[in-house]
Amino acid sequence: MEHAATFADPAAAQAPGATGDTVPFFTQAASFAELWPLTQANLDAVIDRGKYSHGHLVAEFEAVLAERIGAAHVIGVNSGTDALVLLLRAAGLQPGDEVVVPAFSFVASASSVALAQGRPAFADIDPVTYAIDPASAADAITDRTRMIMPVHLFSQLADMSAIAEVAEQYALTVVEDSAEAIGMRWDGVHAGLLGVGGVLSFFPTKTLGALGDAGAVITNDDRIAETAAALRHHGRFGRTLDHFPGISNETTLPGLNSKMDDFQAAILLAKLTRLDADIARRAQLAAAYTERLTGCPGVRRLPTVVEREVKTDAVFYVYLIEVERRDDLVAHLSANGVTTETYYPVALHRQPCFAELGHRAGEFPNAEAACAHAVALPLYPDLAERQVDRVCELIRAFYTGSRP
Repeated sequence: MEHAATFADPAAAQAPGATGDTVPFFTQAASFAELWPLTQANLDAVIDRGKYSHGHLVAEFEAVLAERIGAAHVIGVNSGTDALVLLLRAAGLQPGDEVVVPAFSFVASASSVALAQGRPAFADIDPVTYAIDPASAADAITDRTRMIMPVHLFSQLADMSAIAEVAEQYALTVVEDSAEAIGMRWDGVHAGLLGVGGVLSFFPTKTLGALGDAGAVITNDDRIAETAAALRHHGRFGRTLDHFPGISNETTLPGLNSKMDDFQAAILLAKLTRLDADIARRAQLAAAYTERLTGCPGVRRLPTVVEREVKTDAVFYVYLIEVERRDDLVAHLSANGVTTETYYPVALHRQPCFAELGHRAGEFPNAEAACAHAVALPLYPDLAERQVDRVCELIRAFYTGSRP
């Protein structure tokens, strides 16, 4: 049965690049319009069945994604942040336990530890990959440290071989903040499956994005999967997914209401069909940026995918550059119709919510340098190469004083 769509008319969506001189940081209007028939069919199935959360399309999405990434278990939840909290708890984090996390990341990498009643212990980053520096991570370990959380940021994996060595030396559990890392692999193993588990975020701007918040815990560990699945549904073990009577299951653990909506699963199932094409398009656009910005005055650093001792698969979720006079450049681009994002203006150890940890400015110099100079440029499949040209021309003009 067909139902009236509550989404914007896809016929009104603009083709890639059809935005005049403006370049938004993110839009998926054109790609969403292309996927609308499949998306609408999925939504019709949800509406006809009458279970709108934690239902059969969530189960289908979990199974399809698990097969794609090679995971034994995918547990759909309502955000990447909740996925981190549930993963930490399911992996055995106890109140007061320390988790080593990088000082340069989105705040959820550390706030999830606090929400799981642990304590973040910060480490510096590698200045090229922006991932946690294994040597700095080792320095952060105390007798209360139980876990280490590498974060795979922007385009590539952290050095998982070195992290595994640190974890083995100090008997730590490895949990991965792989929220941005769908499609990234280390020697054939998908990000998030190199330790006891990881997470994925399906925030709309992500490489695989919903039309709202959604996330997943991914793991090959049966016990962690069972516990995470219970915690997302108020701590109820047993069958709950797509099972109305499961609401009456006995509550064994204090859990959350973090069930994935079937409407988001409907979107994600449709978008999975073009994930490979989207990843390839992102790589093409990243290469175009690199070609145009190489040697540009004022640009301190362009993304560099580091070669490891094993084959790795990079995926460009974000195209991050480091520049001089970053905030002035951002204002210049904004005045000319180009939207950017500053990842991240304040290092985690300097965030007010972690003031009680007593960190000082200058403790993690690589993280703080990135905070001062890094900016993300528009990068998404609907972006046209002429828009890349426009962004790069404006950057070059800013630093050379010429007219774009």
